[in-house]
Amino acid sequence: MASILSYMPVLNRFVSNAKGTRTIDIPPVEVHSVETAPEKRPRTLKHLLRANHVNYSILYHDLEFHNHLPHILGSAYLLGANVQQLHRIYDVEAQELEPWKPSPAEIVEDDWRDFLGDRKYQRAYVDFFEDALALKHNYQWKGVVEEYLYKGKQPLVNCLVGGLGHPLIHLAYAYEIDSREVAMEALGMAATQYDFLHKYIDDSSYTKPSSMKSSSPLDLLLKLADDKRLDGLFKEAGPENIEPLFQKHEEIVLEYWNAWTLDDPVKDFELSQEAAVAVLVATVPPGTHSYNFFTCHILTSSHAVRILLPFMPAVFRINLVRQWWLFAIAVYITCLRPKIDPDYIKPGDGARKQWNYVEDKALNGAYATDAHFVKVIRAIKEAARTWGDVHERYLAAAVRFADDFEGWTFS
Repeated sequence: MASILSYMPVLNRFVSNAKGTRTIDIPPVEVHSVETAPEKRPRTLKHLLRANHVNYSILYHDLEFHNHLPHILGSAYLLGANVQQLHRIYDVEAQELEPWKPSPAEIVEDDWRDFLGDRKYQRAYVDFFEDALALKHNYQWKGVVEEYLYKGKQPLVNCLVGGLGHPLIHLAYAYEIDSREVAMEALGMAATQYDFLHKYIDDSSYTKPSSMKSSSPLDLLLKLADDKRLDGLFKEAGPENIEPLFQKHEEIVLEYWNAWTLDDPVKDFELSQEAAVAVLVATVPPGTHSYNFFTCHILTSSHAVRILLPFMPAVFRINLVRQWWLFAIAVYITCLRPKIDPDYIKPGDGARKQWNYVEDKALNGAYATDAHFVKVIRAIKEAARTWGDVHERYLAAAVRFADDFEGWTFS
């Protein structure tokens, strides 16, 4: 069982940015350098990540699905998975993946931005970034990330939430387990999932005063749930509704987006993580087991933001959080705005169950090879460690999810 000190808040270690930039300063998570660790468990993770990198594409099933192997391997490893468990996860997850296919052409320095958003170029983009890793950055993967993610008038970092946030999630695992293979895949995902959402960060004219204001994303989502202007907008839930949403009701989306101004950036980011947990767990009425696959990504992408913030240049941090908020609003609306009832999460219901119980569910339970199930548990646990869990609401949410989950719903 983890020490209770693991779940005491780290707020007392928050510091102000020395240069006075408005930003979010939170302590980094522990980095697990599997590239150099001599023990068998981290070596196993390293070998499995490399096997996935060599053998399987980052996009598959008509370029619609994302390769989640690094996500579940990383999550399980960080939750304490042993060598046998890691191999089992790899064997199960790899069954549905597909081998790499050649891209229509190579990508070079002069034209690398010309094919952004074209999924057919996934192999070419990963090759391009790996060439830069070897030829320009002496295999120091963070240098490649800094060059291609943050530079230019429309930096790639401003569209990490394309493709249901998977580039963001992938990059977070690269930092946390210090993996150059995962980092190059993350850049490939960011390039191929690049879409129209970047303009809302790149173009400051979209940031403007809103008719409402709140420091709490959860309060805004509760208002959004009751907004009659969006009634009957979509017949069925799903991410395919995201672009039509912006085409038809951009003004409403931006009204809620701009309502969250992050006047107290650290506290407001904490509130956003609470909201991310609630959107997944507190939208499921007792007895229904109806955990939504798409709202799950609001939580796992929020977790990725928490991981990445301390490793990013300070100037990009606020916009990364606002990028996540725009994504969260869009996903919540296109999932038909399920009712959020905080009473669905009741601290004390599982009073005898602690984090070791939840971790065991993630590693040994019936859904131990479900990438999103394991990622959700890891995300809630890390939120508890970051902010503290004196009232055990994060623990209660994790216990309820672990006990109540019976598979994902898609509507």
